[in-house]
Amino acid sequence: MKKNIPIAVLSGALALLMVSMAFGQATDETPTEKRAQTGMKFLSVSLDARASAMGNTMTSQDQVTSMAMFYNPAALGWLKNNVNISLGQTQWIVDFNYYYGAIALRPADGAYGVFGLNVLSVDYGEFEETIRDANSASGYRELGKFSPSALSIGLGYALAVSDRFSFGGNVKYVHEDLGASAVQLQGTAVRREDNKSSAVAFDFGIFYKTGFKSLNFGMTARNFAEDVTYAEESFELPLTFRIGLSMDLVDLTSLDKNKHSFLLSVDTERPRDFQEHVNFGGEYVFSKVVALRGGYSVGAGNDTEEGVSFGAGLKTKMGSQGALRLDYGYTSFGVFDNVNRFTFSFAF
Repeated sequence: MKKNIPIAVLSGALALLMVSMAFGQATDETPTEKRAQTGMKFLSVSLDARASAMGNTMTSQDQVTSMAMFYNPAALGWLKNNVNISLGQTQWIVDFNYYYGAIALRPADGAYGVFGLNVLSVDYGEFEETIRDANSASGYRELGKFSPSALSIGLGYALAVSDRFSFGGNVKYVHEDLGASAVQLQGTAVRREDNKSSAVAFDFGIFYKTGFKSLNFGMTARNFAEDVTYAEESFELPLTFRIGLSMDLVDLTSLDKNKHSFLLSVDTERPRDFQEHVNFGGEYVFSKVVALRGGYSVGAGNDTEEGVSFGAGLKTKMGSQGALRLDYGYTSFGVFDNVNRFTFSFAF
């Protein structure tokens, strides 16, 4: 009977993957293109260097840090340290910068679950503000400079209810400030209208260890929230569903697992405002110290400039349980600037 369990799990997971992809297809013969249907797009950007280098395939990975709250909060339930702190930066396209941090606490060796705090801040840089002016030779008048920004602060929780199943969630306050619009009045008078919006959003996830070797399965729903309004127009947050599978392929060989590890991850993703696609990622680790990673997304077609991603990482032990980890991730972005990510993690 036990031998049939992995087969049933694999069959069910495969069915869920296929349903997830089919769910987003149009019901008529004309394909539907989902574009520009959401706001607060900063919530869709992958932050962690390791995750991004592996094609954002983190839904079913249990070798996690506190950064799991940004991907699948349920994976936080498998944290092996009592304290884990992560800090990092993502150098996004067009000179946008994402700064983030997360801390996870596992009191009483996880008897009460794992608690977390995560913060994301976005610096969009500085822009010149202008307004139309028919009396000016240039046709516009400069009003000065402004600096848009975005912020997300979240509280996460995960609990491993058995040695094979965990669930988790993350509630976050999100805020975006796009500056103030200048409305032309009579003469040279100008009225200001703030372009700010805030919302409370939720992330949910489940994680299942199948019991067949190191095969894991995960599901997430991220950025679930009510509509947000700018002035008189409302929009939705970038709700995203993910299903993932991962496994250390060394389990299928006679290689020494203390020396070698090759993790293969596959995620299928259904965003609210983007074409459904499948992400593939791989990570080779030698002696549990040096890691080489790569990833790629299939199915996005011409809707994205995002290409191949790769990266590397170093990990060193500190004492009996502590560890330091430094990760770097690189993603090609076609006509845009390439994206670099750096993440530092400390656990004890």
